[in-house]
Amino acid sequence: MSTPATPSRRSKRYQQLVTPVHPSAWADNSTSWSSEPFHIRASISQDYQALADDENWSPPSDMQTVFYRAFTRSKSLPPPSSRVKSRSRSEATTQEVFNVGDTVCVSTGTASCDSVGVIASMWELRTDGSEEAQANMFIRVHWFQRPIELPRVRPRREHTENEVYFTLDTDAILPPSNVVLHCTVTDTPPKENSTPNQVGSSRQKCSANYRQNDITSFYCRFALDSKKGLYYDFDWSDHKQRALSDSDEEQASGRSWNVPIKPPRQKTARVQKRPRLSKIIEADELSTRETDTDYEYQEPVEDDDEGELPVTATDVLDSEPDACSKVLDDDLPKTPSRKRKRTVSTPSKSTPRKSRSNKLAAPTPHSKAAIRKRNNRKGAVVRVPPPDLTREHYKQLQKLPQDAWLRAMHVLHVAARPDILPCRGEEYSRVLRTVEELLEEGSGGCVYISGVPGTGKTATVHAVVRELKRMAENGETIPFTYVEINGLRIPEPAAAYNLLWETISGHDVSTGGHLKVSSKEALKRLSNHFSAGVRAGPGGHACVVLMDELDQLVTTKQDVVYNFFNWPTLAGSRLVVIAVANTMDLPERVMTGRVRSRLGMTRINFQPYATAQLQEIVHARLLAAKENLPAEHQHDVISADGVKFASMKVSSISGDARRVLDICRRTVELVHPKGKTAGMEDVTEVIKVMQNSPTASFLKELSLHERIMLASLVKCMKREGVEEIQWVEVERQHLIYVETLGEGVSTRAPTLGELTFVLDSLLASRAMLMEDGFTAARKPVGERKVILNLEQAEVERVLGDAGGPLWRSALDAGT
Repeated sequence: MSTPATPSRRSKRYQQLVTPVHPSAWADNSTSWSSEPFHIRASISQDYQALADDENWSPPSDMQTVFYRAFTRSKSLPPPSSRVKSRSRSEATTQEVFNVGDTVCVSTGTASCDSVGVIASMWELRTDGSEEAQANMFIRVHWFQRPIELPRVRPRREHTENEVYFTLDTDAILPPSNVVLHCTVTDTPPKENSTPNQVGSSRQKCSANYRQNDITSFYCRFALDSKKGLYYDFDWSDHKQRALSDSDEEQASGRSWNVPIKPPRQKTARVQKRPRLSKIIEADELSTRETDTDYEYQEPVEDDDEGELPVTATDVLDSEPDACSKVLDDDLPKTPSRKRKRTVSTPSKSTPRKSRSNKLAAPTPHSKAAIRKRNNRKGAVVRVPPPDLTREHYKQLQKLPQDAWLRAMHVLHVAARPDILPCRGEEYSRVLRTVEELLEEGSGGCVYISGVPGTGKTATVHAVVRELKRMAENGETIPFTYVEINGLRIPEPAAAYNLLWETISGHDVSTGGHLKVSSKEALKRLSNHFSAGVRAGPGGHACVVLMDELDQLVTTKQDVVYNFFNWPTLAGSRLVVIAVANTMDLPERVMTGRVRSRLGMTRINFQPYATAQLQEIVHARLLAAKENLPAEHQHDVISADGVKFASMKVSSISGDARRVLDICRRTVELVHPKGKTAGMEDVTEVIKVMQNSPTASFLKELSLHERIMLASLVKCMKREGVEEIQWVEVERQHLIYVETLGEGVSTRAPTLGELTFVLDSLLASRAMLMEDGFTAARKPVGERKVILNLEQAEVERVLGDAGGPLWRSALDAGT
């Protein structure tokens, strides 16, 4: 008996095993074998891999794998008419036979519809004395894919009604109980009245049919590489006949159902090699060479096979020159050179050259050859974000009148999305390269993006997603599904489960509305889907999730962020999570150790914009406003000095691009009635007005302890990373700040009763909010949470300007 081999897990580094299936799930009393064994061999790891995932199970030493061609399952018939008395009727059953090669509908337990597959093989694990006992039964299902199971971002193509695609090598090992019923797959085209449908238009129709489970006839004409999104012409009847006529060993392994794809060979013209001229050796150099025989010549030593790149036609030509080049070398005159001296007594100890084969071997994603190839890849180190090919911003500008000031105010609005994203080429390149590599490897992962507000984090990620969508639609990268979850646009953090499950299950919100499932049910379905691995069915394609405003999704238990960061670590999940937060050290300050361990080490920090970068952003938008504008209507709405002054002001405080865009837009709006170019004095006036806003006037009129309490709340929010802070934490921070911020006015520590009066004053003015209700009333006062009802950046700016460097340093407003 051969020793069981250790199962390999390629491209699944740092990933956990899937949730194991209990061994009792593979034994079904209603099923039995209906054929004699046709092949028996010693068990290998692939036969019992589904059981080996359970740590409590270990394979016996004398275990064998017995393969069959059919199994029978007892099926209960529907009850007769209700007129017959229930006590007089007996439960009727019928026998249903499933053979190797039958196409069946399979319930994976995670998808919203039944999947289609063909039974490739079936077997049981047998040991001495287990012939009479109920043994574990396994079936291998080779998958078809329905259009609804394909990724949403992929090359668009038409399909006919009830069409399915045969996957190249995607299969799964399932218990027989997952098989629902027989179905028919044919390569006969449907009737002419069945017009081709687009995937998007037929999604609602397919969903209704899936719920009814009345589709049992399918049409297949293409084979599909589900990972790369490539389609191949395919003859299902011929492939099925060939697979069933293969050897017993091939049928038992299931390899007979795989579709072999021959890579296209690139015909390279044989180029004649240029003759090399020999070096002329001088007399003194010749004498030195003749005396030093130890360093005359050594045969090159071949590298290990593990580091060799695949041999191409060019390599063969370089290593073995053809006959034409030899004749050419003989005909051309050459400078005579003296042959090297060789010692006759000592044979050469060099490693003999290995004969290179013409076999093209694809390296693994993490092999030395693949890493060397990626490092030697030519091209720019920093990829500039491509323009938005949809040109939605340009189309909106065409609807505006030919007024330079109105168009400038439109492009300077913070909600406007320009076609080009400047000053973020390096960050864009890192995010795109990281996500693209995760998609190509077929493994999940997390990317944590941090930075202060207004540094272009979300805009950069949106540009990356647009580029990935374009690449996927053109077949340049792996197809995937994309979903965006914004922490400020959902009612509670648990609602993120519903959004992700709607995308994973293939539900079309535009036609069927949102799914009516609770957050707890959506979490259960997501956990079953990602933990099932290959057993989840053929719809387990790659998915990219953008979690924007991650700070709002952090709860006390941290269960939401933990689940979203833990699912990518499961083998076969193919989930890529892009988390965007406003705090660089949020994982270290807020998240527990188990959450940080799932986050990984891929972190990208966006630094605040400098003065030159803010100027470039403003000028790029103003230049876009002049595009296709007649020459008589092209005017400079704001001077370069005004833009520079506004950029210097903003970069010295926060580096927020939204702030400088707001200043420039208000300046253009101020000079629009006059029809002149805004100068530095106009920018200064706008900055003074913005500094004297109603919020700023309110904060300047507050008492000392009211301002200290707001500063304490802001400090706690930065330290905890969440907006809701317990009142006892604010009290503790207030007492610490009194000694420093109250210097020169009053450093007396207030009592708890006096702090309550200060809190009541801020609550009455709606500057702060405190949780209320029946549940909050039952909590102690110190455990009730408060929240800031003003803009945090405005509070930091006003308190820092009014209090001076001491306040600014305490609030970190100057960093």
